[in-house]
Amino acid sequence: MIMPFTEDTFEQAVLEIFQNLGYIFLHGPDIDRDYSSPILEPVLRDSLVKLNKGLPVEAINEAITKLKNFESGSQLQKNMVFMDYLQNGITVRYYVKGEERNSLVYLVDYENVNCNAFYAVNQFTYVENGNNRRPDIIVFINGLPLVLIELKSPSKDEVGAENAYNQIRNYMQDIPSMFYYNAFCVISDLS
Repeated sequence: MIMPFTEDTFEQAVLEIFQNLGYIFLHGPDIDRDYSSPILEPVLRDSLVKLNKGLPVEAINEAITKLKNFESGSQLQKNMVFMDYLQNGITVRYYVKGEERNSLVYLVDYENVNCNAFYAVNQFTYVENGNNRRPDIIVFINGLPLVLIELKSPSKDEVGAENAYNQIRNYMQDIPSMFYYNAFCVISDLS
């Protein structure tokens, strides 16, 4: 008997592709974390220290604070600020022996890709404004949720990519801060 290709088996197949590419797989419910943060903060902190050798802890802390606390503006404006951080680094100030210094904290190593931490996480529950949502897969680079993937069963004709699109649109309303960091959304019903 042939088993139908369900949304779950589709999700597992996509996760296997990521694992074959070298991504670390985590099952969202197994991660001990703050459900009100879309960031994998321990991974982010470790990555920033590794990528920004020589910068003091206070510089890394300031960068993380800026990443977690965007100034006022629309969801799009906050995403634009984040994209600038992602491409150009975050300007930070710190002191060395009483002297103020400025530097950039880089979020990604574009020269040596292997210096970055790649995670594919399924069923990552995120709670914001009382809304509890769980996208199918989120791809984290250095602890930042850059790609959100929503999959629909390829074996159900009545549920397809349009449903996945609508679900992401609902996520944008229900858990807007997830999309401050979002570079890509992917929807698929395998058709």
